[in-house]
Amino acid sequence: MEKTSTNNSRRTFLKSSLLAGGGLMIHFSGLAKFALPSGSAETHLIQLTEINGYVKISADNMITLICPNPEFGQNVMTSLPMMVAEELDVDWKKVIVEMGPHDSVKLGGQFTGGSNSVRSYWRPLRMAGATARNMLMQAASQTWAVPIEEITSKAGILYHEKSGRKGTYGEFATKASAIPVPKDVKLKAVKDFNVIRTSQKNVEGTKIISGKPLFGLDYKHEGMLIAMIHHPPAFGMKLKSFDASAALKMPGIKNVFSLKLYEDGFEQAGFDVRSFNDLLVVVGKTTWEVMNARKKLLVEWMPAGDVIDTMGGRGGKRDVIVPGALENTTAQLQKMREFAKKPAQQLRKDGDPETAFKNAAQIIERTYDAPFLAHNCMEPMNFFAHVTDEKALLVGPLQAPGLAEPTLSKILNLPADKIEIQMTRMGGGFGRRAYTHYATEAALISKKVKAPVKLIYSREDDTTYGIYRPMYTATYRAALDSNKNLIAFHVKGGGIPEHAIHANRFPAGAVDNYLAEGWAIPSNITIGAFRAPRSNFNAAAEQSFLDELAEAMGKDPIDFRLELLKRAKENPVGKNNEYDADRYAGVLKLVREKSGWTGAGDKKFSRGVAAYFCHNSYAAHVVDMTMRDGEPYVERVFSAVDCGIVINPDAASNMVQGAVIDGIGNSLYGGLTHKNGVVEENNFHKYRIIRMHEAPKTVDVSFVQNDIDPTGLGEPPFPPVFGAVANALYKVHGRRFYQQPFLLSKPDGPSV
Repeated sequence: MEKTSTNNSRRTFLKSSLLAGGGLMIHFSGLAKFALPSGSAETHLIQLTEINGYVKISADNMITLICPNPEFGQNVMTSLPMMVAEELDVDWKKVIVEMGPHDSVKLGGQFTGGSNSVRSYWRPLRMAGATARNMLMQAASQTWAVPIEEITSKAGILYHEKSGRKGTYGEFATKASAIPVPKDVKLKAVKDFNVIRTSQKNVEGTKIISGKPLFGLDYKHEGMLIAMIHHPPAFGMKLKSFDASAALKMPGIKNVFSLKLYEDGFEQAGFDVRSFNDLLVVVGKTTWEVMNARKKLLVEWMPAGDVIDTMGGRGGKRDVIVPGALENTTAQLQKMREFAKKPAQQLRKDGDPETAFKNAAQIIERTYDAPFLAHNCMEPMNFFAHVTDEKALLVGPLQAPGLAEPTLSKILNLPADKIEIQMTRMGGGFGRRAYTHYATEAALISKKVKAPVKLIYSREDDTTYGIYRPMYTATYRAALDSNKNLIAFHVKGGGIPEHAIHANRFPAGAVDNYLAEGWAIPSNITIGAFRAPRSNFNAAAEQSFLDELAEAMGKDPIDFRLELLKRAKENPVGKNNEYDADRYAGVLKLVREKSGWTGAGDKKFSRGVAAYFCHNSYAAHVVDMTMRDGEPYVERVFSAVDCGIVINPDAASNMVQGAVIDGIGNSLYGGLTHKNGVVEENNFHKYRIIRMHEAPKTVDVSFVQNDIDPTGLGEPPFPPVFGAVANALYKVHGRRFYQQPFLLSKPDGPSV
């Protein structure tokens, strides 16, 4: 049994509780604190955070659990309430789950990203359930005049076995609401879980398959107009002039105008992004009418030149020069080659790698490249806004409403408490919807036209507007002695406009002489977090290189990795190694066992393996590839993951399976190129994604069983897929692939 402080005062509880109809609603906060505006009489009473759980109990014992975090398919609307239900001790089948509204005071940032939802909410949500249960037990104890130690609960009912009394939670909800919040609550021991670690169906599954209006594109509002943006055709261009006379004559069109997203000197926060600052907007009655009118615009564009962005947030306030050149993929790759030859920033150095390389009997050196990638959320970007002089209502798919709110407040000149943000279900996120410019755009358009407006991006808008996974390159070198022992390891990585190197991850800590360096080239092509940022490339290159290195040393690729991990565990080099060598080795051993790696296996398969640590978790894959109709095809995959305690096993397996398919598709086909600043793959007829018939027949998922607090899951399984696919491709073709996407590139040349 685990005892945890609730960190809630009696007044705090009452302030954040809703008492109605003989019911109890308990709000719980467990981490960073937020206060009411200065001068409020209640300022000292509020202790609120971005990590919250809610329990609502009605007199008739209807128990509603409210999910605070945005949902884009990772199933937090099921897994997060399951943690509350576990400690509350209720029958999951009788629980109702609702999506909570955004509340920057009570709920904080409500950020979904970084594979952090379950990990961050693990204790606070369990505390919420345990605290509610304790208060209900106290209410029963007082009503029956018996010691609380004699009260037990099961499935939403309280019992006093000695007297034979029992009552539902609902019967005691009102009385419980008047009981002081306990200073300490006891959390269940892991061995006593009966909700957590059981597979539960998606609470919105029926709504999804029956077509209920859950998504931003489904949202409707009385008097709502539709808006679309006409942005420059190329990065490095901006609006010079336009003639909207023909467009304004089109049916249903209300207005055409230009406006700025950010005024000059606006200090952008960490997740504020502007691909194009001057917006040319068409507003009308319907999407079809607006799309047709947009084609009638006569627009003249001009070079944007270098632009200075004032950045705040992460890294402090600073001015950043955004170059104005019209970029080309071929030239970008050449420029990266030139930068790779120059001195770079040293990120980590162990031992004397220079001397080790100088004295090496053999040096293996390989360079890996990867293109820009588009997020390709199935639901294009959209947002609804109704802004008046007094208040603003915004509704739509958003990963980070708490990050959007401060920017909206500054730009609209409205206090935060006058801005209401409602979250809809998202048709995919992958980091793309953490950048909130499209919500800001919708708000500015609504304010301009003085009407409720839904901003909609077409697929072409979404693909060409920016916020991509960066373009990366990395050169790996290994030094071997005369006995083919690894004596030095060097990685030097760069990219546009950032590098992907995680200097303190494996194999750092496992090699005596180690050097990691990084460099970056500025660009006007806007980038942002893409599922497992930086790791998705770093793992691909690193795991491909480790396989080639193992082959040169005459070792099995899994055995070689395990040897390095054994060294990192028993005699680690350096003090800043991010990973746990035991857990890392654990997923490799598990995937070796489940895949039958050391057995005879099925000879028809060409097998590739890779493993990686990121977002606090460990994942390994064995990819089995065959040739089908002259093309390589991943027929089956074995996956092993250590993410600590698994809340909902079926949902967790689904997430890993999705990551595997996503990784296969991106590694084989994904790529975005530019010509004179213009995106060449503007829709799915040019931007190749994996097709349903190309998905593996089976993805067998296994989890390491332990009692470690939950860690990340949405992102960790994704990066090692790239490396496993590359290593399997080598077995199929007999040659290594160094450029992504693998099936659209040459073995020794740039992506095409």
